[in-house]
Amino acid sequence: MENFIQIALFIGLGLVFRRIKAFPDQTAQVLNMFALYVALPAVILLKVPQLEFSSEMIVPALVPWAMLALSSVLVLVAGKRFRWSRETTGVLLLIVPIGNTSFMGVPMVNAFFGENGIPYLIIYDQIGTMFIFAVYGSIVLAMFGREGAVNIAEVARRALLFPPTLALFVGLLLRFWSYPDPVVNGLQDLSGMLTPLVMTAIGFQLRIRLSPAVLRPLGFGLAIKLIIAPLVALLGCRLLGLNSLAADIAIFEAGMPPMVTAGALAIAAGMLPELAAALVSLGMALAFVTLPVLYYLI
Repeated sequence: MENFIQIALFIGLGLVFRRIKAFPDQTAQVLNMFALYVALPAVILLKVPQLEFSSEMIVPALVPWAMLALSSVLVLVAGKRFRWSRETTGVLLLIVPIGNTSFMGVPMVNAFFGENGIPYLIIYDQIGTMFIFAVYGSIVLAMFGREGAVNIAEVARRALLFPPTLALFVGLLLRFWSYPDPVVNGLQDLSGMLTPLVMTAIGFQLRIRLSPAVLRPLGFGLAIKLIIAPLVALLGCRLLGLNSLAADIAIFEAGMPPMVTAGALAIAAGMLPELAAALVSLGMALAFVTLPVLYYLI
């Protein structure tokens, strides 16, 4: 509960800072970039050495791909059923299956499960979300994005060379080497900045503007991402007799809201910016209700 209150406090600070003229419009972007390039890699470098490769790792590695298949099929069926436009279907295909499993995932998993859950989150995020973002995301952008607006090879390169991904590779290479105490202390200081940075940035950029035209696809997309996908993951894991911490983290991660970067790419590609922005913003806001409920069900 203390960690959750801390998260709410930083989101509140972000909301306040947005109304203070001393903070420029790019504040959230700067905070997110520092978290991406410094704080999150520090978390990964600290936690990767704690990974114990076992059969349990299969669950957080496979669940995101199962959620991708589920979400994509549901969006395609709904798009045909409701006769949504090509752009609407494209936005949902890109944003709904790809969760905010690192930036929002780390603080929320730490708040509800403690630091022991972070190694399993890293597997879910790096083997699942990031590869999905690089491969599947590039395909969707190529099929539904504005012609010439997105360089697919560049998108894939950036996804694979994300600092957190590079930190994973380095951490695996150094897995059997003990960090010197000054390095550990430095990484702990940097990793401790992740929650304040990310949650303040979320509060700063939390803007929800809705129009009637986007309500149905918006509601459908968020229902899949925040409710249907995690409940299917929960049911599937329990039916298979999976009750470990690794399975619980995979289920919890399946309920994370849409990835901010996926929404930004959809907007850059000319794919209904209003719907893309609403999916990300409202998704983050609702996640503070749905994630505690999901944790209770787990």
